[in-house]
Amino acid sequence: MWKGETVSVILPTYNEKDSIQACINQFQATGYVDEIVVVNNNASPGTSDEVAPTSAREVHESRQGYGAAIRRGFEEVTGHYIVVCEPDGTFDAHDVVKLFAYARDFDLVLGSRTVKEFIWQGANMGHFLKWGNYAVAKMMEMLFDTVSLTDIGCTMRLIKRPALELMQPLFTINDNYFGPEMMLLACILDIPMVQIPVNYQARIGESSVTGNKWKALKLGLRMIEMILSYKWRTDGIRRKSRLKRRSATPIPADKATATATIPVVDSADSRNP
Repeated sequence: MWKGETVSVILPTYNEKDSIQACINQFQATGYVDEIVVVNNNASPGTSDEVAPTSAREVHESRQGYGAAIRRGFEEVTGHYIVVCEPDGTFDAHDVVKLFAYARDFDLVLGSRTVKEFIWQGANMGHFLKWGNYAVAKMMEMLFDTVSLTDIGCTMRLIKRPALELMQPLFTINDNYFGPEMMLLACILDIPMVQIPVNYQARIGESSVTGNKWKALKLGLRMIEMILSYKWRTDGIRRKSRLKRRSATPIPADKATATATIPVVDSADSRNP
C-alpha cells in the first residue's frame, strides 16, 4: 500500500522460469505491494512450479504476446496503483519507490533504461538498442509534442486506475509493441505522464526479442509504423498543457490547506481549460 491506496504488480512471463521467483520475492520485500499477478503466457515448463511457493497469484493467457499478457493482467488486478514489470532480472523492484514519488503528479510513470549511470555491467543495452530506443522515443515526443521521452521500450511502468480505465477500451495491440501504444494513448487522451530513469541490469536467460538484433530491428520498425499511424489518425489533437499539470487523482485535503494562498484547481479542469 502507498499513501493509503492499494498496489498491484503485473508480471508477464514467457521465458523467465529461472528468475521469476526471485522477482516476486523482491517486490514482496518492498513492503508496498498488496497483490502480485503472474500472467503465464505459454511459459517455459516449470514456471508454475516456481510461482507456486510465493505470494503471487498465477493466471494463464493463451493468446501469445506481451500485449495480450499485460491486457489480461489489467483485467485481473484490483489495485489503485498498477505496476508492470518483466520478471527477467533486468529491473530492480525497489525502483517502485521512484515511480510512487512521481505518481503524486502523474497518472502514468514510465521507466527509462537509456541513462548511462543506471545501466549495470552486463545489461543488454549496447549502442544499437540504447540509441534505437532513444531515437524512436524522441520521434514520438516530437510528433505528439509531448513530455520528454528517452526510451520507447522500457517495460517497467506504473499507471493509476482512473487512467487505465480511460485507456482500456482503446487497446488494440497484443504483440511486443504494446508498451508504446500505452504511451500514444496517454498523449491522445491527455493523461499526465513522465519518464524517469530506472536501474537496468543483466538479464537472467535470453530474451526472445532483444537478444537478436534483427528481431529488435523488426520490432523497432513496427513501433515506428504504429506511431506514424496514430499520428495520421489523430492529427490536430494536441496536449494543451505540458510539464506542470496536476494528476487526475484529487489533491488530499491536508495538501490543499497547506497551500491556502494558492487556489486549488481541479485537475480535470486544468487539463481542459
